[in-house]
Amino acid sequence: MPEYKVLTAGDTALVIEFGDGVNRQLSGFVLALARRIDQDRPPGVVETVPTFRSLMVHYDPLVIPATDLIAHIEALMRDLRAAEYDSRHWRLPVCYDPPLASDLDEVASRTGLTPAQIIARHTSVTYHVYMLGFMPGLAYMGDLPPELALPRRQTPRSPVATGSVAIATTMSIIFPGESPTGWYVIGRSPVPLWRRPAMGGTRDAGRTAASGTLLAPGDKVSFAPVSLREFEDLSALAVAGVLDVHPLNEPTGAAA
Repeated sequence: MPEYKVLTAGDTALVIEFGDGVNRQLSGFVLALARRIDQDRPPGVVETVPTFRSLMVHYDPLVIPATDLIAHIEALMRDLRAAEYDSRHWRLPVCYDPPLASDLDEVASRTGLTPAQIIARHTSVTYHVYMLGFMPGLAYMGDLPPELALPRRQTPRSPVATGSVAIATTMSIIFPGESPTGWYVIGRSPVPLWRRPAMGGTRDAGRTAASGTLLAPGDKVSFAPVSLREFEDLSALAVAGVLDVHPLNEPTGAAA
């Protein structure tokens, strides 16, 4: 059983905290506990929200007292393993052409790499979705190759376009909408990250915060470079609402 502590967050939420770092093992414990709670959800538990190293559990104190919920969580923690389900793997197209990659040259200057080397490294790894946050559908994906790790800008820049692919620290993100940012924009994806939840279905355990989004905590993501012409064609399909994106795999029990 991993080390953890339970913290109160007001009178309607608990936070189960695993460690103090950001890595895939801690994320695995967070997602595994979320899955167990969602599979064995007692009355009064409203929602589970995974973060980098903790799980927030929202509950109704009029239905289940905090002491009872803590006891339930302690029972679920026994023999908890960091990986208790298969994740979905997405392959998302990204165009790295200069018109869509406003910070690619700056990243090259800061890292000592050429733009081509940055693209090659950015597309060379399979990313892990740690959590969703900041705006609907925005997935924090790690881990960047170490040579691409840069601190965020001290002063945020003006809003960047929807679909902008950006990097900072050890993470990469895709903006689901226009937003100011201190991250470095190195490309753009035509794939919408916000979608309607499936009718009549339920989200997989550990994915309750992801309803309505394409990506969910625990998913894996690879980036595939596309040309500017391919990006424009895919963007037209997205605007028409007919760009259909599916995971490379569809594990049993995973959200559709």
